Amino acid sequence: MTSSPSSLPERAADTTPEHPWPVRVLSMKIGEYIEKMSVVWIEGQIVQLNRRPGGRTAFLTLRDPDVDMSFSVAIATTALDAMARPVGQGERVVIQCKPAFWEQRGQLTLDARQIRPVGIGELLARIDYLKRMLASEGIFAAERKRRLPFLPQTIGLISGRASAAERDVVENVARRWPGMAFEIRSVAVQGVNAVEEVCRALADLDALPHVDVIVIARGGGSVEDLLAFSNESLIRAVAAARTPVVSAIGHDIDTPLLDYVADVRASTPTHAASLVVPDARAVRTELDTARDRLRRAVADHLLRERRRLVELTSRPVLTDRTAYVRTQRAEIAAYRRRAHLRAEALIGRDRDRVEHLRRQARLLSPQATLDRGYALVTEPDGTIVTDQEQVGVGDLLRVRVARGDFAVRASDA
Repeated sequence: MTSSPSSLPERAADTTPEHPWPVRVLSMKIGEYIEKMSVVWIEGQIVQLNRRPGGRTAFLTLRDPDVDMSFSVAIATTALDAMARPVGQGERVVIQCKPAFWEQRGQLTLDARQIRPVGIGELLARIDYLKRMLASEGIFAAERKRRLPFLPQTIGLISGRASAAERDVVENVARRWPGMAFEIRSVAVQGVNAVEEVCRALADLDALPHVDVIVIARGGGSVEDLLAFSNESLIRAVAAARTPVVSAIGHDIDTPLLDYVADVRASTPTHAASLVVPDARAVRTELDTARDRLRRAVADHLLRERRRLVELTSRPVLTDRTAYVRTQRAEIAAYRRRAHLRAEALIGRDRDRVEHLRRQARLLSPQATLDRGYALVTEPDGTIVTDQEQVGVGDLLRVRVARGDFAVRASDA
């Protein structure tokens, strides 16, 4: 059911399934809203540029250099002709434009008024600002950089397809360490797709457990050619990688921001090859030298020990092999004699002491008293009589003398 214009809702929030807007109304509303927008300056990278001979309008696609977003832009050819130099695909520009909406097709475009290329000075200033910002976050800090493995199992290589940089790395690595394995990812190293492809290749190689180091290599070029390697998205991707990364971009004078975030910077792709693998010939030479040094050290040690053994065996005590045994036997015999004499002396002294104690015990014993004529009187139960009050008249007593004993009865004296 089609609503009459007078019955259409005024606001989008008032529409319902029973009272919808026709497509033309929505398109008209969007067009009215966009028409109110101000003229704006934007920056981007030219992906496509179509200019027909004799035409008054040229069309280009302006892409964000960091993310996959783009706008179609219409610009008068006179604005292009007014530029100091022509612009081409892949170049960064700033455009003064106003958003425009085609109601018939529901398409948003940008109507450009002016266009200016981004100058080298401005690009360098932006890179320097980004460098200072990332440095303040600690992304370039030396303590976060990892050491390269001495001998990687596999080298990951990101470079241009069939490029001189790829060839330099592969050939020099093979020359230094033949048979080294590679995981190579060929990508665009400049232009609108460079950042995205390098980041994707980096993530792919970083996920492989057998890849121990990743080299990002490219030949030299202008500041514009190397812009991808100063891109914030790429720098953060390298900082987040778990695998050590070697930056081998351009020549020694080229210093994109990738050089600062990488774990190791190589001045050239050839230099990168010398960083990621040792020289097999040099390692073999070092091993041979170390083996020779060890062999000489062992031989010298054996010679010293042999000389020492000869010196020991040539001493008088060892000339007669039994002399030492005889000496020790004589010492043992002397010790035995001394021990025997000592033991006899101790035994004799203790024997005299025992005899002395025996004589004392004999003098103090009751028998000695009896031998002197005394007697021991006891009652029948063995109680010793020491007081006459203990004995009554007629009590039977036992008298013990030195030689024997006899019974008596007590009487009144």
